[in-house]
Amino acid sequence: MNYTTLISAEQLQALKDSGQPLRVFDCSFDLTQPHAGEEQYLASHIPGAVYAHLDTALSARHGVPGAHGVITASGADAPASGGRHPLPNRERFATWLSSVGFANGMQAVVYDRNGANYCGRLWWMLKWAGHNNVAVLDGGLQAWQAAGGAVNSGEEPAHFQTNFKLAPALATLVDGQTVAVQLGRPAQTLIDARATPRFKGEVEPLDPVAGHIPGALNRPFSQNIGADGKFKAAGELRAEFEALLGGRDPASVVHHCGSGVSAIPNLIGMEIAGLGRSSLYAGSWSDWCSDPARPVAQG
Repeated sequence: MNYTTLISAEQLQALKDSGQPLRVFDCSFDLTQPHAGEEQYLASHIPGAVYAHLDTALSARHGVPGAHGVITASGADAPASGGRHPLPNRERFATWLSSVGFANGMQAVVYDRNGANYCGRLWWMLKWAGHNNVAVLDGGLQAWQAAGGAVNSGEEPAHFQTNFKLAPALATLVDGQTVAVQLGRPAQTLIDARATPRFKGEVEPLDPVAGHIPGALNRPFSQNIGADGKFKAAGELRAEFEALLGGRDPASVVHHCGSGVSAIPNLIGMEIAGLGRSSLYAGSWSDWCSDPARPVAQG
């Protein structure tokens, strides 16, 4: 059986027991302490899980040192987006997948211990690489342990190198120029996943400019998660998104946040709700506000 959106702890255990080709990824992270996620992984993780570090595995290098300071990475290292967590290009991502032994015929399961804030990034990137069989472990590591799932500590044995082949993208990536051209048009509905005080520009702990893209709607990513730590039911999510959209076409939605990471739970939430797969502006606010010519709204 293939899983393409969510998988429960019980379903994952059954999948592991079945012997079906499977790779589990731990994406736990902390923006304020970039080493904390890997330390948590080493302390406790699902047996066999590979650690996927947001800064090194799931993001491109911002630039490479040059004779006169930092220059933009180019060629094989050219990122696919701007922002604080620029996407690696698809070829670079495929190289990483191959290096950790992930093959095209495998089911991928991604999780974190952060309310699906970070593992969604890898879920989306695999779709973008053309790999459909990837699911988020609903409830994360906490749900796995609550269901009696075993955990390991320390390093896992290295996997044999594979040759992951890219396929046509199953997810849509949007850049800042496209967002700017479509600004204010019915063909584009922006949803910002940041906390409301950041969206309003009342605080800005990470980026040089406070505020949001004009016309954007605000839905903090945590609103997709229920009190049990799992995604809300499809009907509840649908009602919430339809209320937010107010009659706007779900197909017009472009999700973003601060750096393209926490926007993904909103994108997954819409998919669970049966509203289709919407687009991602991966550069997000950190990319948008890097250009002083772009408009900024507050309040």
